[in-house]
Amino acid sequence: MFTKDDIEKIKETISACESAWETDHYRLKVVQAAEQRSLVLEIYPDTELGEKRGALVVVYTGAAHLQLHNCSGYVASEELGEVTFIAETADRLSGLVVEREAACSLYSQINRDLISSDFSKLGVEVMLSGVALSLAEEVIDSDENKPEE
Repeated sequence: MFTKDDIEKIKETISACESAWETDHYRLKVVQAAEQRSLVLEIYPDTELGEKRGALVVVYTGAAHLQLHNCSGYVASEELGEVTFIAETADRLSGLVVEREAACSLYSQINRDLISSDFSKLGVEVMLSGVALSLAEEVIDSDENKPEE
């Protein structure tokens, strides 16, 4: 799923200062010097995930280790300086957002219908996940193509 061109696009979007192919995955490093933050993003295009294979996205920071299994797509936003990686099931979405400022956010097991909701009717804590994942609507499967549970 992830080609060299995809990795280059991701690298440019988040202003990665380092990138390398490491046998079975891509490794990108993002540094935000002013606030002394850094993170490492690893993308495994096709790896064993139990009995099945799929894409795995991993983020390492000084205080966190996040993984998104079965990544089904991504959206790179130059304007926002972030890449949103998506994993989906028939009813739920999960998203891992990596920012050029060496920050990241994880939204897990979000109801699919949340991203098309009227955000003004939601609490701020719920609205944030809906807005964040709605940016990836173009790569999220339509109703007739939803993955199985």
